Amino acid sequence: MNYDMILLRYGELAIKGKNRGRFEKAAYQHVKFVLAPFPQAKIIRVYGRMYVELNGEPIEEVVGALRRVFGIVSLSPVKRAPSELEPIVETALQLMAEMNPGENTTFKVTARRAWKAFPHGSQEMNHLVGAPILRQYPQLTVDVRKPDIELHVEVREEGTYLFNEVIPGAGGFPLASNGRAMLLLSGGIDSPVAGYQALRKGLEIEAIHFHSYPFTSERAKQKVLDLAQVLANYAGRIRVHLVPFTEIQTRLHQDAPDNLMITLMRRAMMRISTRLAEQRKAGALISGDSLGQVASQTLGSMNVIGRVTDLPLLRPLVTMDKNEIIRIAEQIGTYDLSILPYEDCCTLFVPKSPSTNPNLRVVEYAEHSMKDYEALLEAAVAQTESLVLRAGGSPDHAIVLSGPERQDASQAEVSGKPDEQPARTDDWF
Repeated sequence: MNYDMILLRYGELAIKGKNRGRFEKAAYQHVKFVLAPFPQAKIIRVYGRMYVELNGEPIEEVVGALRRVFGIVSLSPVKRAPSELEPIVETALQLMAEMNPGENTTFKVTARRAWKAFPHGSQEMNHLVGAPILRQYPQLTVDVRKPDIELHVEVREEGTYLFNEVIPGAGGFPLASNGRAMLLLSGGIDSPVAGYQALRKGLEIEAIHFHSYPFTSERAKQKVLDLAQVLANYAGRIRVHLVPFTEIQTRLHQDAPDNLMITLMRRAMMRISTRLAEQRKAGALISGDSLGQVASQTLGSMNVIGRVTDLPLLRPLVTMDKNEIIRIAEQIGTYDLSILPYEDCCTLFVPKSPSTNPNLRVVEYAEHSMKDYEALLEAAVAQTESLVLRAGGSPDHAIVLSGPERQDASQAEVSGKPDEQPARTDDWF
């Protein structure tokens, strides 16, 4: 169908009170970023909503991109007419003609007069628009409760918008409207879903992945980058930090009590993540923990593991069951990647009988007894590689933020220009 614009609606929760302007600005910036591949599209902001003029851009692709914008609860392709009765009726007839209603189709007109100077009220407009449609399409019948077609007519001063379809959006809060947090991203099912849930709550996320090359394969790291790319498609872009964990994991395996291996490994990850969060001015850490799912996710284990950080530790999935998590993973497009058979560092050196209720004093003593433990943590932070993934792209075209390229790459990340083609690097692994 031939539409002129797309109407975007904010969530009620996101636009209330004094925060309204901040939330709307955040949503606008996200829309602007995801529309970068569509240079002819133009964004128009009005009170309480936003419109996107297509100007010849493919509507299916634009709608697909906009459905991923957080803070937008729904969107509708619309036809626009001048705010005069005759053009409004003519446009309504055009829209019905394109829908080509069949026999026994029910419909109703729902008019809304937002511009009070317009001479016809909302109820009057229902009849003034509906009557010509019934005359031209005698096969239609009116059903005001559950019609097959509901034609919406919004009369505003700058123009009148007509639409019949309401497409669900991502909902939640606008991206980055509630600060920044660091996501501990593994290759499993849970952590990408936790990242998605954090994005919906208005958090800008950066991903931290711990790898143990050569114990884990290059494909294992690529799998995580592919998962991060899915999240970047929702967020617009995501910075990924790749932390070398081999030396720490090997030392833990050599020196730590076997039953505390997982607890000590997770505490080391939390310590490193906290330092990276401080560098990036992030206000929280995010994990994919689900209560009782594995040994490190019992209440006792989560308590001991979380003690190493002063930052809030967000666990969006903590009370979800596995089937619910899988359903979301399938919905957002991460499940098929998560089940690929490439192991990450969390599957290495797994003890036969891991502690499910570790003693904090014993765990702290084991850490103090490890030689050069603090130096190993600092080395892992110093050797961390960082890169940026962009919506619609791929890890092969990521912007690498490491070494002497860091400053230039950071400037390129901020610019957000879709036509940039940063030099590819092959030394990620």
